[in-house]
Parts: sequence; C-alpha cells; structure tokens
Amino acid sequence: MNHAPARQWLATMRHPGVRLAWRDMGGTMPGIAAWGLVTGVAMVKAGMSLPLAVFMSLAVYAGSAQLSVLPLMAAGAPLWVVWFTALCVNLRFVILSSMWRNYFDHLPLRHRLALGYFSGDVIFVAFTQRYTSLEKTPEQLPYFWGAASINWLSWQTASLAGIFLANVIPLEWGLGFAGVLALLGVLYSMLKDRATSVAAVVSAAAAVAAFGLPLKLNILVAIAAAVAVGLMLEDAQRRAQLLRPSPGIRPPDPTRGEQHPVLPLPPEDDTAAARQEKQP
Repeated sequence: MNHAPARQWLATMRHPGVRLAWRDMGGTMPGIAAWGLVTGVAMVKAGMSLPLAVFMSLAVYAGSAQLSVLPLMAAGAPLWVVWFTALCVNLRFVILSSMWRNYFDHLPLRHRLALGYFSGDVIFVAFTQRYTSLEKTPEQLPYFWGAASINWLSWQTASLAGIFLANVIPLEWGLGFAGVLALLGVLYSMLKDRATSVAAVVSAAAAVAAFGLPLKLNILVAIAAAVAVGLMLEDAQRRAQLLRPSPGIRPPDPTRGEQHPVLPLPPEDDTAAARQEKQP
C-alpha cells in the first residue's frame, strides 16, 4: 500500500502556515457555524429526508446555493430552475477559481479539483489578505489547507447538528442573522475598488426592486445586474487608461550622471532633485 499521500498530507498539516490560517480564520468561524446550523435546520424543515439532507450538506457544501434552491424544491419548481438558480448563485466561484489558478496552477488536476471543492468565500478573503502578490511561495498551500480544514469542519459540524436536531432547534431563534453578518463581513472585505462597490450597490437595489418575482428570481436579477455593471465599469476603466497619455522619454542628462534615456520625474520630485543639487 502506498502511504506517500498520507505522509504528504500529515506533513502539510504540520506546517506553520496551517496554524497561521487557523488564527486568521478563527474570528469568522462562529458566524460560519451559525450559518451552517440554520442551513441544516432549513433543509429538514423544507421536507427533505435526513439521508438526503446529509448528502446535500456533504456534496454541495454551499450554504447560499442550498438556501436559494430549498424554497424552489419545496414549491415543486422545474428542475432546470433549481439547477440554474444554484449555478447563478455559485458563479462567483468561477471568478475565485481563476484567482486560485495564479497560486496553484502547478498542482496536479486531482489536487486542484480538491481545492475547488474546499474553496470558500471566507477562505479566499483570508488568503488574499495574507498573500497580496501573485508570487508563489511554499507556505501558501499549507495555509489554504489550514483555512479549508477549519472552515469545512465548522460548517459541516454545525450543518449536521442542524439536520439531526431540526425538530429541537426552531428557526425563530434567529441564528441565521449571525451567518448573514459573517457574509456581510466577507462582502465588505472584498469591496476594494469603485467597480466592486458600485456593482454591490446596484445588486442590492436590483434584489429589492425585483423582490416580488416568483421562485426567488430576484436573486438572478441581482446577480445579472451586478455582473453587467461590474463588466461595464472595468471596461470603462481600461478604456480610460488607454486614453491616458503616457509620459515621454527625455534624453539623458550628463550632469546628473545619466547615460540612458529616462522617464521625466514628477514635478515635485524634479523640484526636490533640483533643490538637492543646489545644496553645497
């Protein structure tokens, strides 16, 4: 029997990056656990059998998609509507996966598929805040697995508890509010530029405006609006950058010891350099 994968896994989990990820993720885990608990309770309350609820929790592992399709399944919506809703809600993971590729494209396909299953919003935020550049480093993979392990355990433990204790834990406790707060924290940390901020505002407005649509279609409207506005703003920013004049190259100044053509200094830097040259 080949024990190399098990030894490699144990070596990865002993890496200091794993403990660093646990520390970074610790503050968000109560919210993730509350979100998982409410999702588990909601699956059973929607009429799903215990085995099917357990299977959905372990296989889907996406609380927002699960909660989005549960009302559709309870209402007997067509299967294509259920699948299309889950697909649209999870479209963000396509974008996240394109970012993960910058760090893990050198790994085997089987390993990358495992990363895709365990990936999550909170993990992505913690990872990108810790590693701001796209340069690959040895501790990035242990950090990912450390964050993924604590996130998966927190979610699944709470979700399974909600499934088996659904008749004891009423939804009126309002535990879902803690999960909403956790997701709002994730959303706020991802608003890093004007395009994402405007897209988030437009998405919220579209969701409220289309709230009266049946089968939770306001979610799809909000997603479509956010994607459309985000793409338009990014395109406008690229066009503006292309139209922006680039600084010209001036010839070298032998008095400054320059031997090759250089870009002109900004006015404040040029003034500072001139003042420095006048000093004895």
